[in-house]
Amino acid sequence: MKVNRHAKIIELINKYQIETQEELAERLNAEGFKVTQATVSRDIRDLKLTKIQGENGKQRYIVHQSFDNGLSERYIRVLKEGYVSMDMAQNILVIKTVSGMANAVCAALDAMKWNEILGSVAGDDTIMCAIRSVEDTVRVMDKISKIVL
Repeated sequence: MKVNRHAKIIELINKYQIETQEELAERLNAEGFKVTQATVSRDIRDLKLTKIQGENGKQRYIVHQSFDNGLSERYIRVLKEGYVSMDMAQNILVIKTVSGMANAVCAALDAMKWNEILGSVAGDDTIMCAIRSVEDTVRVMDKISKIVL
C-alpha cells in the first residue's frame, strides 16, 4: 500500500542518511516493500523529498518543510491512516496505531514540532509521548482529534 510505503520512507530518511534512490530502494526492499528504482523516484516526487548536505559532507534526503499552519499534508495523512486511539495518564499520552505504523505516526508527530510534546517513543503499534503538563496533554489530544476525526 502506497501510504504505508510513504510512511516507511519518511521513517527511513529520518533514521538513516540515505543518499541515493538505489539506497532507499534497498532499504525498502529489506523492510518487505518490493519496489523498483522507478517506484522510489515517483515516491520521492510525491513526498516532495529534497536533498541537503549531511553531517558527513554527503547529500541525504529529507522531507521538504512546507508547513501550512505547522502541519504538512503528508504528516496529517500518515496520522489519519495510522491512528487507532489515544488515552492519557497525567502528562503521558499513549497513542495506539495500526500494527507496524507507530514509528511513522511518531515521526509525523515529531515533524509537526508541537511545543507541548517533549519527546516520544514508538513501538510496533503504540506511541508514548511525554507532554509538558496535564493541561498540555489535553491540548495535544484535542489537536490530534481534530486531525483524525
